[in-house]
Amino acid sequence: MDNNEIKQAVLLKARAAKDAAVKLAAMNAEQKNNILTSIAEALQQNMKEILFHNEIDAQAAKEAQITPVLIDRLTLNEKRIADMITGIKNVIVLQDPIGTVIEENTLSFDIDVKKIRVPLGVIAMIYEARPNVTVDAATLCLKVGNAIILKGGSEILNTNRILAKIIYEAGVKAGMPEGSIQFIDTADRSAVQELLHLDNYIDLLIPRGSEEFVNFVKKNSTVPILSHGKGLCHTYIDKDADVDMAINIAVNAKCQRPSVCNAMETLLVHKDISDKILPKLCEVYSKENVEIRGCEISRNIVNTIKPANEEDWNTEYLDLKVSIKVVNSLEEAIAHINKYGSKHSEAIVTNNKEAVATFVVEVDAAAVFVNASTRLHDGSVFGLGCEIGISTQKLHARGAMGIKELTTTKYVVRGNGTIRK
Repeated sequence: MDNNEIKQAVLLKARAAKDAAVKLAAMNAEQKNNILTSIAEALQQNMKEILFHNEIDAQAAKEAQITPVLIDRLTLNEKRIADMITGIKNVIVLQDPIGTVIEENTLSFDIDVKKIRVPLGVIAMIYEARPNVTVDAATLCLKVGNAIILKGGSEILNTNRILAKIIYEAGVKAGMPEGSIQFIDTADRSAVQELLHLDNYIDLLIPRGSEEFVNFVKKNSTVPILSHGKGLCHTYIDKDADVDMAINIAVNAKCQRPSVCNAMETLLVHKDISDKILPKLCEVYSKENVEIRGCEISRNIVNTIKPANEEDWNTEYLDLKVSIKVVNSLEEAIAHINKYGSKHSEAIVTNNKEAVATFVVEVDAAAVFVNASTRLHDGSVFGLGCEIGISTQKLHARGAMGIKELTTTKYVVRGNGTIRK
């Protein structure tokens, strides 16, 4: 298809999603849960087919010499598909927030004012290299009566195509309005350009991908944006930290899955504990094949550490790499985090209650962790079932986004022939 044909196809999908959103908004919790149950069962039944198509994408990525980190992101296995299914089941059991009365006032001039929770309408997801987003986004949107438009990256086109087909057919079979899930089945970038300007049909656009990609969407979209920014996350080991706990957290935050946004990229260590922490920690990192870059003080403690530069403090590695800086105080650590961090996930390891209180208040981030790994910043861990992303902005949602973050509000005003005088 040429650009005009692609734009027309995207427009038609957006119109269909808008029509479907009206019908979805009228469905009750049981109807929506039945749709999600059908989708979960279909994924289980079609696991082999999903893996077959995913292997095509993974092999193409290897032949294109895409980085191992990106290949890990796009690769599915039985466990990862099982995790998707578990996420759906966890969302099903959540209470449907639609129709919930948030505020109510009965006023003296004979009107009752209620603010209730309602669906947003049509949500568009533009994302790269993460096939689980296809399922997670559809699941969360359907739970609260939103239609969804999915535009994944070219590197997972085959996988997303089969996933979208399976969940759409299963949903319609269970009573989902046709058009509720729309999949943009092209790698052509003109499709993205068209989505960015369909504010008459799309109520919210969520981009997930590289910092460069997200910034492009922010600058060019007329549709309201809820951005999933980069994850330049820190762990600060305070002078009053438990050494074994600190090492365990720092290893988990970096090594458990380095290719994701909530993995730690920079480790900050108080000077008073650095001699105890760094030799042991760097030994473990070396066993895990982590490339370590550090400040001059850290390199004086462990001579195998490579020198870090200014760029390292600004870099989201998404890889088995870490930068280490020894700081003189809690205040210096906080200043470093607020200067270089992406406002995603920040952690402190300490037994000092005053240090915890200061860190929690003064660090500007969507989530702060006390004696815990940044890897915990996830919708499933937070009890959201799954997530549609982690917002690093402050409006209208922040942090891990679940079903409530995919709703808005409506005032319902009841009178008795009441007029304004």
